[in-house]
Amino acid sequence: MFIRRSLFSCIALALVVSVEARACLPGTAAQPADATGEALAHFDRIKFGMFIHWGLYAIPAGEWKGKYYRGIGEWIMFRARIPVREYEQLASRFNPLKFNAEEWAQLAQDAGMRYMVITSKHHDGFAMFGSKASRYNIVDATPYGRDPMKELAAACAKRNIGFGFYYSQDQDWHEPHARGNDWDFPHERKPEIYLRGKVFPQVKELLTGYGPLSLIWFDTPGLLSEKQVTELRQLVKSLQPSCLINSRIGHNKGDYFQTGDNAIPIQVYSRMKWEVPATLNDTWGYKKNDQNWKDPADLIGKLADIVSKGGNYLLNVGPTAEGVIPEASQRILRTIGKWLAVNGESIYGASPSPFHFPDITWRCTVKPGRVYLHILNWPGRQLMLNGLESRVRRAYFLANRRPVTFRQKGSALALDLPAEPVDPYNTVVVLEIADETPRVAEAYRHDRLPARLDLYAWSARLRGEEIRYDRATLSATNFVKAETERNELWWYPYGSLDGEYEVEITYSCEDQAAGSPFRIAVQRSGQASREELRGRIEGTGGRFLSRGVEGAIRIRPGDQYISFGLPEDDRSAKVRLWKITLVRRAG
Repeated sequence: MFIRRSLFSCIALALVVSVEARACLPGTAAQPADATGEALAHFDRIKFGMFIHWGLYAIPAGEWKGKYYRGIGEWIMFRARIPVREYEQLASRFNPLKFNAEEWAQLAQDAGMRYMVITSKHHDGFAMFGSKASRYNIVDATPYGRDPMKELAAACAKRNIGFGFYYSQDQDWHEPHARGNDWDFPHERKPEIYLRGKVFPQVKELLTGYGPLSLIWFDTPGLLSEKQVTELRQLVKSLQPSCLINSRIGHNKGDYFQTGDNAIPIQVYSRMKWEVPATLNDTWGYKKNDQNWKDPADLIGKLADIVSKGGNYLLNVGPTAEGVIPEASQRILRTIGKWLAVNGESIYGASPSPFHFPDITWRCTVKPGRVYLHILNWPGRQLMLNGLESRVRRAYFLANRRPVTFRQKGSALALDLPAEPVDPYNTVVVLEIADETPRVAEAYRHDRLPARLDLYAWSARLRGEEIRYDRATLSATNFVKAETERNELWWYPYGSLDGEYEVEITYSCEDQAAGSPFRIAVQRSGQASREELRGRIEGTGGRFLSRGVEGAIRIRPGDQYISFGLPEDDRSAKVRLWKITLVRRAG
């Protein structure tokens, strides 16, 4: 059995860290004022990164004592309420002899990823690096006895790939004064003990032992006060001024905005730099039975979607306990990399769309004098682009430089296309324009959304293990009833909607499968309350039809997400939802 070192033994070290952090208050620190700004500008240019969730949870891989647990793999200690003393024993079995830092970094490079973020400590509290602050780490507690993070940092540096760490600063199920473990530690928490004894010393170790870090990716601030979070931020910036901090540090102290997991804004988000963390299947940490791999076409489309809206894409892999990234993950990532090798000009260093997006046919990125149209769903022989007032001088396919004939009248542009896409995943058309920055008619600008707005299943987060997206019909299906991780669609407005909206749904359902109650809800941010509309699935004879939902919903700028699901039964689980439409009421 692994014997935990007392947190109190680290308090003396933590007090030193605290003094150093307080010496670097804003306005007094000897650090370049523009270090964060320069790092953010670079972060905005590189666009695409690899997330890695790797830890002891890769051993149970979704099962504990013969029982399968729903949900994401790295949460099995929490889901199964595994006692600390039992979970610790996994460390004696963790020996990833097949880990190869060079291969991991090369995979990221092959995929066109420009930065990497890996879990140094997840919520289970186990450090995947050699830590003097806690012996509960991969060097001291496992037969492996090595620090893979040093090797990985070096492999990334060799390839000019930015390197960063995920660190769970609030949840730590191994510690009595951190948040999360109420089955071993039901008493009241004193977060300061945990912070001084483990968090500050370990964060300092990460910042001083692995070379320059591109970022530290914190997660779930929870119990931490604004003062504690401020001190944590100051510690990071005092040691590495250019190290970026995501917004999940808490209390608005991050350098950039972190969306929810797999949560893409429904339209362009330009208030600050942001990033979407996303999965290749349903889980982050490895689960042996999760083979729900996403289609490369969907992922390439999501990359274009995210960049066109102003974000970065942090796409996750979950290595096995042996240290192997699953072969399916590798194939998918290299497919994305091959597309980027040809079309990367339209992604890296590109600015977001000046247009709002009326549907899911195309997305748009911009560079000086150029507009890149990413055609994700082939429209046939012609693509209409409305709202571009800048004169188009030339149009061509990025993949082969062949010209595209077009006609422009006022702000309407018609592009003549072949019957089939040039690229099976995302065909990019380059528009060379007469202006450095595209001029767009006011009604089509990204900050002028129409009164009637379609939210497509393709642009939603698929929440739950059974729900699937069908590319042939552009719809979501398999709304199987489940008590946890419900099978729903979630759309994220991120402040783009404000008003009262009537709702229509466009779906298909065989008549014999009709009957399930459905719910469309608006989740209030930070609250348990929600606003709902309810209806019942009616048969459509298997055809796609649009039907109005009785009533209206109020959506406020601070609301978290809009959802669609069948919460009560799954009689109509095979309904295919194409989109919901929001129609803003006047006044």
